[in-house]
Amino acid sequence: MPERLRITAGGHSFVAETHPAAPQTVAAFARLLPYEQKLIHVRWSGEGCWVPLGDFDLGVGFENHTSHPSRGDILFYPGGFSETEIIMAYGSCCFASRMGQLAGNHFLTIVEGLENLHALGVKTLWEGAQPIRFEAL
Repeated sequence: MPERLRITAGGHSFVAETHPAAPQTVAAFARLLPYEQKLIHVRWSGEGCWVPLGDFDLGVGFENHTSHPSRGDILFYPGGFSETEIIMAYGSCCFASRMGQLAGNHFLTIVEGLENLHALGVKTLWEGAQPIRFEAL
């Protein structure tokens, strides 16, 4: 997988770098590129947006997982207590579901475009689902 990805969502563009501590998640996600979905606002986690993936199996377990992503961190949750998902923090975030606190694999970090991340989060909150695309740079 390339070390950098372009993410476009809700009229904004970001560049993210892969996280070396999540090599299995990075490699598995790379096989999906380019990847398009819908991004919606989180319900329990605070200032974040997520891509619900139902029972999708990326074929990875937990690695480099955290419950407290920082602004610009992107996690992949492989499922178990809640559905599989991708979550992107745009502010204060504690990853959770109706089952309680969760942990996801921190596999991408936004390094360019952070100044637009909050605007994307607010747009998603007030206007609803936004298209999101991940592609290799």
